[in-house]
Parts: sequence; C-alpha cells; structure tokens
Amino acid sequence: MESLHYLLMKSQALFSRRVLGEASKLGLTPGQPKVLDYLMQYGEADQKTIAAYCEIEPATVGSILLRMEENGLIIRRQKAGNRRSIYVSLSEKGAQAARCMAEVFHSAECLATQAFSAEETAALKCALVALCSALAPYSEKEGREGH
Repeated sequence: MESLHYLLMKSQALFSRRVLGEASKLGLTPGQPKVLDYLMQYGEADQKTIAAYCEIEPATVGSILLRMEENGLIIRRQKAGNRRSIYVSLSEKGAQAARCMAEVFHSAECLATQAFSAEETAALKCALVALCSALAPYSEKEGREGH
C-alpha cells in the first residue's frame, strides 16, 4: 500500500481537479469556490476570517475577493463603528454561484465515497477532522515563524 502522505496528496489532487473543472465551467477561478462555500455557510465575514477558514494567505484572499467583487459575486462594506475591517457577503449572483458549487461539492463527495457505507463515510470524516486538528497547531506555528 502507498504511504499516507502520498494517498492524502493524491486524493486531494483528484478531488480538486474534479471540483475545479466544474467550477471553471461556472466561470469561477480556483480560490473562489471555497470562499463561496464559506460565505454560504457562515454569512458575512471579514477578509482575515475567510482567509483563516479557507487556508489561504490574507493577501491572496484579497486578490480573490477583488475579482469576485468585479464579477458581481460578493459585496464588500464597512460596518458602523469598525472602519478598519471590510466585511464580505454574497450578492444574489454570488448566492446562486454558491448553490451551484454546493451541488458540485456534493456530487464530488458522492463520487469519492461511492464504495463506502454511510458508517465508513462518517468514520472517514471523523478521521480527517482528527488529522486536521493534529496538524493545525504546527501550521499555525509555521505561519508565525514565517515558513
């Protein structure tokens, strides 16, 4: 059997290729689907929160959001009393794109887990949550050290 790191990288690459192929058909660029997904799930948020959730550098999120705003997918605004942070929410066009991407994500998940029972799929999700929890402190430390 292949190593864990290889299997994780390969499954992520195959899954991403599938999702991003469908996203491009909707006119979306690589960073946009996960931003749409986040905003659909959690509503309005600031750029820093979106970047952290999506595992994207804040400057990169800024570029992604600029393009999304130019394409009418999001609305950016300041909240009263907080002039330093810009808050982002979905426009109606963005909400429609997010709904389409939710279908793409669901379809890709169904394809990826078609050989799994419901219990195996739940166990996989639990294992991936544990994996992310185990790796997150190291990722945060590297970010602080500038790696």
